[in-house]
Amino acid sequence: MKKNKVITTDDILLKLCQSFSGVLSAATDSPVSYSAMVQKINKTSLKPDIGCFVLFDGGFTGLVVTNFSHQAALELYQSYMLKMGMSAEELAIHHSSDEVADVLGELMNQVVGDFTGKIRRELQVSITQNQPKMLALNKQVLLSVDTNLDRPQARRVSFTTEKNNIFYLELAMDKTEFIQLEEFDQNEVCDPDQIIAAAQSHSHSPLKPSSVEIDLDLLDELGI
Repeated sequence: MKKNKVITTDDILLKLCQSFSGVLSAATDSPVSYSAMVQKINKTSLKPDIGCFVLFDGGFTGLVVTNFSHQAALELYQSYMLKMGMSAEELAIHHSSDEVADVLGELMNQVVGDFTGKIRRELQVSITQNQPKMLALNKQVLLSVDTNLDRPQARRVSFTTEKNNIFYLELAMDKTEFIQLEEFDQNEVCDPDQIIAAAQSHSHSPLKPSSVEIDLDLLDELGI
């Protein structure tokens, strides 16, 4: 008898970690890796220097918290803006600047979008989320999911940037399992950048002259 595939809470956490690592690495053009070890925690909390939280709802309910040190926040912000073409002289130098919070909020929005798309493709489950909220903090703030969870679980994973700065991801959600009963085809991921690049390459490619057989005798008769 075929054994059904089971996706657990920790599998969902792994997909979230992959979204964080993949999106941030691509956006900053520098490696962002996560630890292979996961820590069980009792509660999620926003911690200094910059905290971000996103609430998920739909197929499952969860709270995602990201806590950045000021070094990690500035490194991600500066790497992203330099890749976007901004000069180093124009970059913010304080983690509490509005520009840093805005950029990190945009990056978190990209991460969340990648994660929700992955869940929809791989689990056939639809989830929605609120806009990521960024806060510059000088003290710890405890957060909980605004709903009744029967068997709440919380996890913490550490991430490392190219310059070895650390930030932490925390996930709180109900203990859950998704059981695959039948095989299904996953929709391929459409990369907008690749589509645009392919279209530009096609439009800029020189037109090849069509091969036409020329009657040389006819050209001689016409004096050409």
